[in-house]
Amino acid sequence: MTLYLDLIFLLNFGFDFLLLLTVSWLLRRNAKIRKMVLGAIIGALSIFVLFIKINSLQLFFIKVIISFIMIIVSFGYKNFKYTLKNLLFLYISSILLGGFLYYLNVEFAYKQEGIVFYHHGLSVNYFLLVILSPIILYTYVRQGKELKNHYNNCYELELYLTKTKKILLTGFLDTGNKLKDPYFQRPVILISKNDLNYNIDKLKTVLIPYSTVNDQGLLKCIIPHKIIIKGVGVKTKFLVGVMNDKIEMEGVNCILHYQLLEGG
Repeated sequence: MTLYLDLIFLLNFGFDFLLLLTVSWLLRRNAKIRKMVLGAIIGALSIFVLFIKINSLQLFFIKVIISFIMIIVSFGYKNFKYTLKNLLFLYISSILLGGFLYYLNVEFAYKQEGIVFYHHGLSVNYFLLVILSPIILYTYVRQGKELKNHYNNCYELELYLTKTKKILLTGFLDTGNKLKDPYFQRPVILISKNDLNYNIDKLKTVLIPYSTVNDQGLLKCIIPHKIIIKGVGVKTKFLVGVMNDKIEMEGVNCILHYQLLEGG
């Protein structure tokens, strides 16, 4: 079998650089390109370890050490937690690309020896990896950021409709929710009627006017006892708007008002 070491080195360098760039994007490290290039070169040089007669355990430890060096060269060393987090995201991204490589290998039924995939001549596998790997990593970064932003705006809630009636909710901070009580300027959070599981006719309610692009009218609001927002505190001056429609957001059953998190 013919091994193209220069080609394998370039491929490893490209993948290592993409992985380091992904870590930088995800964790907002703002690392310099030249440092990540140097880190990728160190990672690519690790392929020569495969030609040394060592057992699997020794190979594992060598790879971990090389990964640490890559991370420190690319992002510097602030503390152990900072470095460990960088390393963890490097491996997560690597597993993603590794799974993609394995999928291509299975699909095209190429031969494999160790971690080396080969075919007669220059395989189409290489071209697909070079073209699709940046796309896969970009999609991964984008979806990761969207997911992170989503969960950063989610809060665990304990809503007390009365002193004894408590409902556990997951609230989403929607900066577009500017609905307020026009009488006392109390912010309004929104909940679907189906998520209340309580007869609102037994509670104190008020009607407040609302206006949207497609609709306007009066919204029935509950005057609750209090709400406990995990990580924020207890709030009492607010209203609970009851909607007939379901909140179309996975895992969320309450729309928060930004003023509740600003201490207003």
